Amino acid sequence: MLELLNRQFLFVGGKGGVGKTTTAAALALMAVEQKLQCLLVSTDPAHSLGDLFGREIGDRETSLLPGLHAVEIDPDLTAKRYIESVKSTMRDLVRPALYPSIDRHMEISRQAPGTAESAMLDRMTELMTDASNPYDLVIFDTAPTGHTLRLLGLPGIMSSWTDGLLAHQERSDRFAGIAELLGQGSHSGNNLAYLSDPASPARTRGNKLRKVLEGRRIKLDNAGKILRDGQRCAFVLVTIPERLAVLESMKTLKSLDEYKMRIGALVINQLLPADLGSEFMQSRRKQQLKYVDQIEQGFKSIRRFYLPLQAEDIHGIERLRWIGRHLIT
Repeated sequence: MLELLNRQFLFVGGKGGVGKTTTAAALALMAVEQKLQCLLVSTDPAHSLGDLFGREIGDRETSLLPGLHAVEIDPDLTAKRYIESVKSTMRDLVRPALYPSIDRHMEISRQAPGTAESAMLDRMTELMTDASNPYDLVIFDTAPTGHTLRLLGLPGIMSSWTDGLLAHQERSDRFAGIAELLGQGSHSGNNLAYLSDPASPARTRGNKLRKVLEGRRIKLDNAGKILRDGQRCAFVLVTIPERLAVLESMKTLKSLDEYKMRIGALVINQLLPADLGSEFMQSRRKQQLKYVDQIEQGFKSIRRFYLPLQAEDIHGIERLRWIGRHLIT
């Protein structure tokens, strides 16, 4: 597990309620013990990082202790900022008469399906591609598996979508240039040269839009490359020895393989101890061991770490450190 802390980015995910946040927080504390500067990022709309550390965190980077900062990304606030950024870009590309129309469309877009996910992707991409990032390791405490897999698939989807927009923009530039040329009447000099005149209004707007789209494509491509780079990024999958959790973990393994993203470790949480007295608890443990056998067969190529079920809820730095040390030893 210590070897994984040498990555730049770790994604901790799994089915809801299996202990993703606890695992992510424990690994962050172990990174600090290795003298690394670590940022712990919650992308789960139902944030629990603050509850785990016993303090308010919120949408801005908050110092938890020397070497460790945390942020709980607010999806609504992130979507609002994202829409405002798009709106500002669009205002630079159109005539002022169209501003009210842009405002109406952007307000509708804010409520559209996928907007919050796109905004979240934008925020995560910035953290992953920012050259001035001061952290040695960024750990993403992700939302439940389905949401996370959609998010991880977005760079490729959005990059392809941006390519389509760029191709459309090329065609639009040609038609706009021709339309402006026809509207000018007779033009001194070579009329064909007008189409390539960089001072032409159509070409000026087109160049701005192209610059925006190409910048976004480069950023998304870079994020996609990082996700697929096993030396820089890994996924820590958390599960528990129960039927639905194991089935979902199997599906996640297959999906991440399709995204060419590496699973660096599997954490099996809430394993019942062997010395249980009651018949009921012995029966539960026997059932757990059946699913442990499935895990051992289905994930034999992946490093596996078992965490025992604790008698008390995990919260506070000392309890989290205990979990972290158990994982790395």
